Amino acid sequence: MSDTINFQGRVAIVTGAGGGLGRSHALALAARGCKLVVNDLGGAQAVVDEITAMGGEAIPDAASVTDPQAVAAMVAKAMETWGRVDIVINNAGILRDKTFLKLTPALFEEVIDVHLRGSWICTQAVWPIMRDQAYGRVLFTTSSSGLYGNFGQANYSTAKAGVVGLMNTLHIEGAKYNIRVNCLSPAATTRMTEDLLPPEAAALLTPESVSPGAVFLVSEDAPSKTILAAGAGVFSVVRIVETPGIALQGTGSAEDLAAQWDDITGQAGAEPLEAAWAQTQKFTDTVTK
Repeated sequence: MSDTINFQGRVAIVTGAGGGLGRSHALALAARGCKLVVNDLGGAQAVVDEITAMGGEAIPDAASVTDPQAVAAMVAKAMETWGRVDIVINNAGILRDKTFLKLTPALFEEVIDVHLRGSWICTQAVWPIMRDQAYGRVLFTTSSSGLYGNFGQANYSTAKAGVVGLMNTLHIEGAKYNIRVNCLSPAATTRMTEDLLPPEAAALLTPESVSPGAVFLVSEDAPSKTILAAGAGVFSVVRIVETPGIALQGTGSAEDLAAQWDDITGQAGAEPLEAAWAQTQKFTDTVTK
């Protein structure tokens, strides 16, 4: 079929790919012809062995995503082996759940370091390559915890919301270089979540049911600036939208805002905005109409 998604000639780095979602993403890409750097602090070689057994090409790497020098060496290894990097899937993650009152700075920083800073480090390491070859696909892993909040996960939620902001800006900066940037919000049974899910839900929420979303979001015809939620073979799109807004009647005071609050929140026609400047333009246009 002409519309079959394939990755012949493409090279991908998948972080945290020694198990769970990362392994599933890596195997799905390899099955479609992609060459893989399988990154994980443990388990990478086993996944590489699976890929080579199915006739694919892959190399293992144990770089910590929080270590810029180790990540740079990983990217250099990919370039030395295949001469390009087309895709990076930022999947590596940890959980250090505590209620906000008990959340120590160390536990907060550790989670931010892996999920948010690690995503930035890995993406920045491949960005010049993608720019120079005028092709790149970047996938961040967000979470419903970051999009909507979750009890006991202030650190994790902050990190996962942060990658959405990173996506929004990199979408803008990468557009002229044919670099498309998206977020996947998965619900799956993995090492991080297996103790949190009841057995009947865990049986449905397989990593393999999520990976079609990852495959699509790093494909040639992928969208950009999209948050795709996925779980149990169900897919939905999350949108950040903004109501049209009204120019306050009266003196423009906080009291006027309170009095007109229902008018603002009840407005129809909420839409996504292209970038930060679009909001500023909207405000000035509303006042000067």
